[in-house]
Amino acid sequence: MIHDTTGWPPLILANAPNGATRTKADHPALPMSAAELARTAAEIAEAGAALIHVHVRDGEGRHLLDADAYRAATQAIRAEVGDRLVVQITSEAAGRYVAPEQMAVVRAVRPEAVSLALREIVADAASEAAAAEFFAWARRERIFLQVILYEPAEVIRYAELKRRGVLGDGQDFPLFVLGRYTPGQVSRPADLLPFLAVAEDLPLWSICAFGPRENACALVAAGLGGHVRVGFENSLLAPDGRPAESNAAQIRCAAEGARLLGRPLADAETARALMA
Repeated sequence: MIHDTTGWPPLILANAPNGATRTKADHPALPMSAAELARTAAEIAEAGAALIHVHVRDGEGRHLLDADAYRAATQAIRAEVGDRLVVQITSEAAGRYVAPEQMAVVRAVRPEAVSLALREIVADAASEAAAAEFFAWARRERIFLQVILYEPAEVIRYAELKRRGVLGDGQDFPLFVLGRYTPGQVSRPADLLPFLAVAEDLPLWSICAFGPRENACALVAAGLGGHVRVGFENSLLAPDGRPAESNAAQIRCAAEGARLLGRPLADAETARALMA
């Protein structure tokens, strides 16, 4: 575990290497198979990442929520890096799945960590009872929960659902998504400020940012005490606007920014302690 002596909380640097829709037609280094995800895991761990956010695909390369595919990807990653990365699966609907299916795959996999979009899992008041049962189960299983929030209004709703117990007791790792629903999916560092204005002193939060300013958004979040996720799911470009070489290159850029800020990087053990 990293012991911070700078006064900064160690930065959890996460990588989202593929996402739900991009393929090798978008970037030849985008990992799609379990073996490719494992190689990427080794590269990003060496570059400074503590967490990998995993999407798996079907035989045609489409987004997939499947327990066997997640187990195979996790096994391949663990064979490559051991416990040096937190392995987080996604429950993203991506237009293919609905909440009962999303929750079912998490129950089947029992992953170390999972990301859950609030608007998908708790879409309305009618979905609260099923969501409450699911969140209670996930907390009993000690699964690290990252709740995805796409706009400031969802931060307010998240806090209200927490107060009413729908999301259960315990630590979450909210992720503020910048730029997902802007023209051209382009984010700016200032997009973070409306989220923070309503965040009510969240002890732990993270961001991801779509578009060419991904790294700039990441460094602003790191400078404000948040944690960051970068990678090909959100941007294929290096900070200078040229195509990024790899997911590991994106991690190295964010890690160098953290170094210049004087903020230490969390290893996986530290990340697990922060998220517990």
